[in-house]
Amino acid sequence: QVQLVESGGGLVQPGGSLRLSCTASGSLASFDVMGWYRQAPGKQRELVAAMSDSVRNYAASAKGRFAISRDVAKNTVYLQMNSLKPEDTAVYYCNGKIWASPVYDYWGPGTQVTVSS
Repeated sequence: QVQLVESGGGLVQPGGSLRLSCTASGSLASFDVMGWYRQAPGKQRELVAAMSDSVRNYAASAKGRFAISRDVAKNTVYLQMNSLKPEDTAVYYCNGKIWASPVYDYWGPGTQVTVSS
């Protein structure tokens, strides 16, 4: 059973930074794509950042502020968030995709990020 667990969320003031971590119970090599999604109250879950072995993609709102990376040895993917804004407030979820028929999605339980003064 593949398990993803996020950590690193919390309360931060506008303009501050946080680094989220997502650790897989198994190897990150199990996933073809790793990503971060977020969901604010009353809103749909949206993609923030994703990466494969060769490509990184970001939501327009995240470009220039957020960076996704991984440490294969630690089976961990990170989301570095800088210049945080109140609109970044949401529950952030780690996601892993396995390209099969159908695609298999694995989700962490989420970690709360609150940007407020």
